[in-house]
Amino acid sequence: MKRQLEARIKDRSARIGIVGLGYVGLPLMLRFAEVGFRVLGFDIDTHKVDVLKNGGSYIEHIPPERIGMALERGFEPTTDFSRAGEADVLILCVPTPLNRFREPDLSFVINTVECLVPHLRKGQLLSLESTTYPGTTDEELLPRVQSRGFKVGDDFFLVFSPEREDPGNPHFTTKTIPKVCGGHTSACLEVGVLLYSQVIDKVVAVSSTRAAEMTKLLENIHRAVNIGLVNEMKIVADKMGIDIHEVIRAAATKPFGFVPYYPGPGLGGHCIPIDPFYLTWKAREYGVHTRFIELAGEVNSSMPDYVVSKLAAGLNVQHKAVNGSKVLVLGIAYKKNVDDMRESPSVLLMEKLRSLGADVHYSDPHVPVFPKLREHCFDLSSTPLTDDTLASFDCVVLATDHDDFDYPMILRSAKLIVDTRGKFPHAAHVVNA
Repeated sequence: MKRQLEARIKDRSARIGIVGLGYVGLPLMLRFAEVGFRVLGFDIDTHKVDVLKNGGSYIEHIPPERIGMALERGFEPTTDFSRAGEADVLILCVPTPLNRFREPDLSFVINTVECLVPHLRKGQLLSLESTTYPGTTDEELLPRVQSRGFKVGDDFFLVFSPEREDPGNPHFTTKTIPKVCGGHTSACLEVGVLLYSQVIDKVVAVSSTRAAEMTKLLENIHRAVNIGLVNEMKIVADKMGIDIHEVIRAAATKPFGFVPYYPGPGLGGHCIPIDPFYLTWKAREYGVHTRFIELAGEVNSSMPDYVVSKLAAGLNVQHKAVNGSKVLVLGIAYKKNVDDMRESPSVLLMEKLRSLGADVHYSDPHVPVFPKLREHCFDLSSTPLTDDTLASFDCVVLATDHDDFDYPMILRSAKLIVDTRGKFPHAAHVVNA
């Protein structure tokens, strides 16, 4: 069966099933379709499936034209998971959030696998791409696959290959970002590497699914810890009257031993604020307390409160309180130039200000209407930026530094600016936060 599946992958007659058509699954679908594979896309969201069937896109940096081309090449979106048996390959790209106790929530992965299991057949490859703790593939997916009587590595193949998407980054695409892959057995690994090598320029094989799972966590923990460090440095520098952004620019001129990270109002995106806690949770099973990771998490989690304190201090100088002040938050996507709001610190900032009695509004050219989120609710639309609208607010908070913002106009017209991104020069009405 391995040879048969490999042959179908090589001649691209294998049908690819992508489960979860979000920021990870949709670009991956497009890549497989571009090189000639027929793709079956699964999602539980009927709205997303309907949009795709009509040739539309719900992700800003993916134009509808690319969806239309994929449909012409055989892409078929569906909510019918009973069709999983039609696919030779199933790739899971579903969310892995934290619950309210900051513990891993694998419900999306487990529920998806249990929906697929009755329809699995011999000769398929199942790949998990969702970020998770080491052991998930072996402990959660493997037993469910084996419940069908399959012998993994012989008549069924199982791999973990973590996603590495960076939405909106023009320098790296699904094709050019190297892909890590680990298999449950050597045969599984061989099939997985062969599959991804059809669509990714470089595939990096590791010894096991656990090694692949740990690789993804290390990548994101590295970033979380360094962002935590620079956020702490920002607070220290501010107390000393030093511009941390000037310091970072100067340090970045060193050609070795230093990588620049930049402070902000907190951590955002699906990976960096969440992934470290998958490892800290799993490490407890082995009697290990990951103090360094948890400390970075504490620093990063405290940043929205720090911004609020700086905002309150700025208003106080103008003899105003947060309660009753009209505040405009600039940028609610989690990073610049995208419409992705997953775990955005801007939303936490808005909630904290609202709870203190502020009249909160936002402006974001990439998010025209505040979307429905699992844990956050604002009935708002993006405020157009003009001299008059900016002047009508008591305070403007730069939370996400989109390139589309007219920074000279903001500097000219805003009464008070709280700058969390180092975009504005020193001025009497600018508070660095």
